Amino acid sequence: MYSVTVRDHMMIAHSLRGEVFGPAQRLHGATYVIDATFRREALDRDGVVVDIGRAAAELRAVVADLTYRNLDDDPDFAGVNTSTETLARVIADRLAERVRGGALGDAAREIDGLGVTLRESHVAWASYERAL
Repeated sequence: MYSVTVRDHMMIAHSLRGEVFGPAQRLHGATYVIDATFRREALDRDGVVVDIGRAAAELRAVVADLTYRNLDDDPDFAGVNTSTETLARVIADRLAERVRGGALGDAAREIDGLGVTLRESHVAWASYERAL
């Protein structure tokens, strides 16, 4: 399996519901480093997994919809705990829609899988993996 990873970052505000979150139940900010990894069994006719520039641009577009926002006010997240794990899934799903829609080029439609990792800090991160 081949893979290509691109990186971006985002800054959001949110609060989390549930005692397990302790002080994070209050409104707070979070800055995430985001890695999106595109996987495929065989390289395309150009010998690549995906055009890195297009992959980076599409990750940037997905992240731009979330960054500098209070996710508690976003109707897309009504009733949803915007945990790091949940945000990794949301970003992966939104990227997958772009892949299927051809935003990364026709050859990218042959991508087999996608993984997104959100790094909260140098000691904690969460990931979500999905097939395409």
